[in-house]
Amino acid sequence: MRREAATPRPGWEATILEQGLVYATTELPDGDTMSYWDETAAYAFDLAEVLRLEEATEELHRMSVAAAEHIVARNRYAEFGIPAWAAEAVARSLREQPPTLYGRFDLAYDGSWPPKLLEYNADTPTSLVEASIIQWYWLEGTHPDADQWNSLHERLVGAWARIGAGLHDRRVHVCWSNEEESGEDQITAGYLAETARQAGLDVTLLPIQHIGWDGRRFVDAEDRPVTTCFKLYPWEWMLAEPYGPPALEPGTPTTWIEPAWKLLLSNKALLAVLWELYPGHEYLLPAYLDSPRQMTEYVAKPLLGREGGSVRIVTGDTEFTSPGIYGDEGYCYQEFRALPEFAGNHMVLGSWIVDGESAGVGIRESESLVTDGYARFLPHYIDAPRAC
Repeated sequence: MRREAATPRPGWEATILEQGLVYATTELPDGDTMSYWDETAAYAFDLAEVLRLEEATEELHRMSVAAAEHIVARNRYAEFGIPAWAAEAVARSLREQPPTLYGRFDLAYDGSWPPKLLEYNADTPTSLVEASIIQWYWLEGTHPDADQWNSLHERLVGAWARIGAGLHDRRVHVCWSNEEESGEDQITAGYLAETARQAGLDVTLLPIQHIGWDGRRFVDAEDRPVTTCFKLYPWEWMLAEPYGPPALEPGTPTTWIEPAWKLLLSNKALLAVLWELYPGHEYLLPAYLDSPRQMTEYVAKPLLGREGGSVRIVTGDTEFTSPGIYGDEGYCYQEFRALPEFAGNHMVLGSWIVDGESAGVGIRESESLVTDGYARFLPHYIDAPRAC
C-alpha cells in the first residue's frame, strides 16, 4: 500500500454533489470550511494485499460473532452496560438469528502485516456512500483500467435479496434520525433504501421519529404496520427511550435491522472480550475493562456511543482527550497504536463487511491522533488490471 499525490478532476465538487455526497464539506471551529472528500491524493494497493485484508476482515467478523456467543452464554451483559431487562431479548436475538446487513471494522494498517483492530462499528456505521459509490465513480474517471476493493453495492443488493426471500411482507421501512444535521444519516439511509429497492423490496423511507406505537405494534405515519425496519439509529439510544422495551418484546411483530444482538459488537467492551478469548492474536491489540493494567500507553474508549466519540490517549506522562463528550458509562482500555502516518496525515482503514463477507474499504485521514469529525475521505485503487 502506498499514498500517491493526485490531480483532482475538473468540476469534482459539482460531480460528487450530484452523486449524493451532500456532506462533502466540514465546518471548522473558526467558521471556515474544509472539504471532507479529498482527491488530492489516493491510496494504491496490490491485489495480493487486498486478498489478505479480505481474509483478515472475515476472520475478525467470525471472531466477533463467537465473542457475542460467549457473552450471552456467560451472561456478561453488565460489563457492556446493557440493562438487565434487555438481556433476554439480546440472547433471543442471537439465538434466532434475524437478518443482519453490514458493519465496518476500523483497522490500523500501514502496508506491513498484520493489520490491528481498533474497533467494530457494527450497528450504525456511516461513510458508506463515499466508500460504495463516490470513490467508484472517481476510479472510472481517473483509473478506468484499474480495479478497486469495492463490491459494496452488489453485496448490499444481494444481501437485501436474501433478506427479502424470508419475508412474508416485502415492505421494509428504512429510517434515520432527523436530529442529525449534516445530512449524512439521511443520505446513507436513502442509499440503503435504494439498494433494497434494487433487490425487489417495497421500501418506505422516513425519519425514525415518525414511527409510532399503537399499543400492539409499531406503525408508520400512514398507520401501516412496521414489520421489517432498517434503523440508522443506535440500539443504546433505543434502550434508553420509552419505546425501547416494546421494541424488544417477543410479541412485537417487528424485525429490526440491525438486530438487538449487534449491541454486543458495537460496544467497545467487545475489544476486551476478543483479547480475552484470543490472547496474542495477530489482528488484536491488548484490551481490558477493569484498568489499563500493565500498559503505559493506552486509549480509554467509552463503551457506548456511535463512531467518532471522545477518547483519552495516555502515552507515558502525556495525556490527550479528543474533542467531544467523554462519558461516564465505563471504558475499555486498549493498547495505544498510533495510526499510520503518510505525508503528515494519520490514516485509518475502514474495512466493510456485508452479510458476513468482506465488501470493500474506505480510507479516512486526519491531522489528529484520532479520526475525528475533521477527517477527510480519500479514494483508492488496486494497482492491477480490472478483472473481467
